[in-house]
Amino acid sequence: MYEYKTKPYEHQRTALNKGGLLHNFAYFMEMGTGKTKVAIDNATYLYQQKEIKEVIVIAPNSVYRNWLSEITTHSPIKPYTWVWKVDKQKDLDRASKNNDLIYLLFNVEAMSHRSGWKWLEFRLKLNGSKTLLILDESTTIKNPGAIRTKHLCRLGRLAKYRRILTGSPVTKSPLDLFTQCGFLSKDLLGFESYYTFRARYAVMQQIQMGGRQILLPKYYINLDELESKLKTFSFRVTKEECLDLPPKVYVQRQVNLNIEQQGVYDDLRKKARAVIEDDTVSFANKLTEILRLHQVCNGFLKTDSGQYYGFKHNPKLAELLRILDEVSGKSIIWVTYVYNIEEIKSRLKAVYGKDSVVSIYGKDSVENREQAVDAFQSDDRCRFLVGNPSVGGYGLTLTAARNVIYFSNSYNLEVRKQSEDRAHRIGQKHKVTYIDIQVPNSIDTMIISSLKRKTQLSAATLGEEAKKWL
Repeated sequence: MYEYKTKPYEHQRTALNKGGLLHNFAYFMEMGTGKTKVAIDNATYLYQQKEIKEVIVIAPNSVYRNWLSEITTHSPIKPYTWVWKVDKQKDLDRASKNNDLIYLLFNVEAMSHRSGWKWLEFRLKLNGSKTLLILDESTTIKNPGAIRTKHLCRLGRLAKYRRILTGSPVTKSPLDLFTQCGFLSKDLLGFESYYTFRARYAVMQQIQMGGRQILLPKYYINLDELESKLKTFSFRVTKEECLDLPPKVYVQRQVNLNIEQQGVYDDLRKKARAVIEDDTVSFANKLTEILRLHQVCNGFLKTDSGQYYGFKHNPKLAELLRILDEVSGKSIIWVTYVYNIEEIKSRLKAVYGKDSVVSIYGKDSVENREQAVDAFQSDDRCRFLVGNPSVGGYGLTLTAARNVIYFSNSYNLEVRKQSEDRAHRIGQKHKVTYIDIQVPNSIDTMIISSLKRKTQLSAATLGEEAKKWL
């Protein structure tokens, strides 16, 4: 009998009972239903059964750090955790001599580089017979031609136990399943070749694009058969099916600054810190420095001459697109800065079509805002509402949303509260997931800490749900 540290919901108990001892299993559990907890319980159970000694977790850069806190929260034993490129090899060697359960945490980007996957290959050749290999957010290997995908599928064969975790295994088409399931075992779907798999489940058509002929799926076939195969090695649950879940689910996604951003941020941080610690400096100067740090975290900077400079790659925008690829249903995206709102609108229109997105911010007239709400609430083509929470976060009913994404936060707790409740109010039929994208150890973290302090002062007003988010 497995002894849980944190009480499971019924669907989590069912998931563990179904997949616990199988060599290959997929937890297709929608974001917010607790798939990480299930995976940790699964790992602990296998360890207690003396089946494994190590757990290797490979997850996106914004997710893998969360495993540290999740392991502490949910693991009934105290394992040793080791993070690739953070912790020292000698510490891992020392821990390996004991009989404690070991977690090795990797970001999936490391699997694109020889140093990462070669190190892991060597480790698995030594200990694979006592290893559980977990691929979190398995849609990161849906492209069969990607180097990362090839490396991970090869590594998967070296582990005794394999698990994949994702809320939406099919983000673009059923063909996404081939490599994700192939990571577990090619025998599960019954196809060695991607092209044979594609021929079984898709009818392709040739189109002209960019001066060359390419093949794209025209429609899909035999999906009942594919679904039946999946059911033999997976557990699927959505938020609607989890009636025991709280009405609000909070998730954090973390991203690192790129090299250019980090350099600019470090320069500004030194000045901001000096200003903050100098009591003789005016409050206006403090605000200016904090504002600039926050802008850098969000992918741009307004110079002293008033010009806007956008960094060539915005990690927050890339993470937002990954999230939208993963979640289902309509999403509200709350954004602090006009620069980001317009950047996000432009990108979403390019990816999902011009009718997919509406906005509510200072440049939109009252009439346009009303039309935006109507489209978001009633038009199936409109999937995204991008807005400034200070403008659109009050008084509106946006109950069509199943996801509320905070691209950036402000220090204003009331704005946060009100903007959350646009989706969570009378008329809402779905569980709502709230996702914060933030840069760790940055001004983003300071803002969250400030909101937490304000929450502690007004807990009666905020209630327990906001505490859970914090």
